[in-house]
Amino acid sequence: MQKQARLLLEDGTLFTGLAFGAEGASTGEVVFNTGITGYQEVVSDPSYCGQIVTMTFPLIGNYGITRDDFESEAPNIHGFVVRRHEPVPSNWRAQDSVDALMKEYGIIGISEIDTRMLTRILRNHGTMKGLLTTGTERIEELRERLGATPLLRDQVARTSTKHIYSSPGNKERIVLIDYGAKSGILRELTKRGCDVVVVPHDTTADQIRRLNPDGIQLSNGPGDPKDVPHAVETVRQLIGQYPLFGICLGHQLFALACGADTDKLKFGHRGGNHPVKELESGRCYITSQNHGYTVKEESIQGTELEVTHINNNDKTIEGLKHKRYPAFSVQYHPEAAPGPFDSGYLFDRFLDMIREHKRNNPERPRQAQLAETLRGELQYAQK
Repeated sequence: MQKQARLLLEDGTLFTGLAFGAEGASTGEVVFNTGITGYQEVVSDPSYCGQIVTMTFPLIGNYGITRDDFESEAPNIHGFVVRRHEPVPSNWRAQDSVDALMKEYGIIGISEIDTRMLTRILRNHGTMKGLLTTGTERIEELRERLGATPLLRDQVARTSTKHIYSSPGNKERIVLIDYGAKSGILRELTKRGCDVVVVPHDTTADQIRRLNPDGIQLSNGPGDPKDVPHAVETVRQLIGQYPLFGICLGHQLFALACGADTDKLKFGHRGGNHPVKELESGRCYITSQNHGYTVKEESIQGTELEVTHINNNDKTIEGLKHKRYPAFSVQYHPEAAPGPFDSGYLFDRFLDMIREHKRNNPERPRQAQLAETLRGELQYAQK
């Protein structure tokens, strides 16, 4: 017989269903994703670190798992909630099942619960902490454990690369600051020929300058942007020196670095069909999104930021640009995965911005720079 699993919400609601994946207990923020496909990319998206993810589409697992579709080296979700789990995939590309993947990485899953009811609770009351378990503890014990376990605050450190690495190219050098970056961002830059250097989240502005970048890419990532104040300070020091493009968490960090403020959304935006309006053209794009925080509209006043995109559903800010410097950001995912690739043009816009910046600010010859440095060192030694 299949093992039982239970999901307890902090408001006391209890769901009982069937377990799949790993056994044990896990606590996290319970959120929902409205995507019809793309469950593998959702599971492997670092932005879900510390969260128990509910899929609103009822059937999950029917096309299995393909290693080529991973968005990170390993999943970081704290649980997976579905209406129906399909244990036997039917897809010529499938290399594994969802159940096997979750067992491999210690992720607990629950199926055969009313995900419509759970989603409605989260929409009405907001995302909340939850405990997912395959154990047999009494409900009182589960409530006590849930109340005693805080939500994570170090998700960026958990998901960011620990070492600098590169993806060589023969065009612009882009320093990608990894706050929990999806593979799709690196994929979009490298297919455009960029020489990409990926650096950890706590890399300083001076260390980035020594890499001699043509542009700075701020990645997506999990959690509250205010939990990484060092990242805000680094971005603040880089704005104006290099063209800059922020995505999702990178968008929020860009806003904070420019003096704006962020706030937590009631239940966030997670799915592949969110309509976003580009204010300059009036065009609406269907976008892939995964975030729980937003830039506060009123906080833009008094800064040098300009709103470029808004969400057509709730009118929250979806894009910003700096009024003086070559820097912009979007709240959604132009690299998609899963979702539509309608917004991939933003990477081209970023590269055009870099090229224009280089034309307007030609570099001095390297020999002259070196000579000036050596003269300065010689004068210092003579003193």
